[in-house]
Amino acid sequence: MARINLLPWREQLRKERQRQFAFVAGAAVVLAVLIVVYLHLHIGRLMDHQESRNRFLRDRIAELDRQIREIKDLERTKEKLIARMNVIQSLQRSRPQIVHVFDELVRTVPDGVYLTTAELRGTVLTLRGVAQSNARVSDYMRRLDASDWFSDPRLEVIESKAGKGRRHAVFTLRVMTASPAARGDAAAKQEGGA
Repeated sequence: MARINLLPWREQLRKERQRQFAFVAGAAVVLAVLIVVYLHLHIGRLMDHQESRNRFLRDRIAELDRQIREIKDLERTKEKLIARMNVIQSLQRSRPQIVHVFDELVRTVPDGVYLTTAELRGTVLTLRGVAQSNARVSDYMRRLDASDWFSDPRLEVIESKAGKGRRHAVFTLRVMTASPAARGDAAAKQEGGA
């Protein structure tokens, strides 16, 4: 029988397999490294892209916040202007009323009474003056009550003083001012409600 030595062939096959295994393992490591590097770069690009989007959104939010502040400032300015316009319109409407009030004030003052001050605050007119007697003050109050431009006269203070051999009464009274149209509207409301 012939003897064949198969050991070198097996040894050579084992070395070839080890070389193939080392090559495949090296290729797998290189491929794994390449995949990791690619994933790292790709994730970095995604993060940069998302960061740029976030920065864009922050910038837009800041711009919108600035615009909202401007709008609020404009609304406050608008409200102030509307309030001023309302005051001006109110003054324009009441401008002829003060002329009528002074005209009626002159018409209602009886003989023996003269006024020293007249002060108007809102619709309340405070009158201070001097009269020859208490009866003249009473007559003046009746005239004010009968007037279309005045209502509800109230005597605050009356003092009798003597000077230069004469007695006179110093008085302070308050009266409500209203236009005849406003009084007519109030009377119509009272009749409608009763």
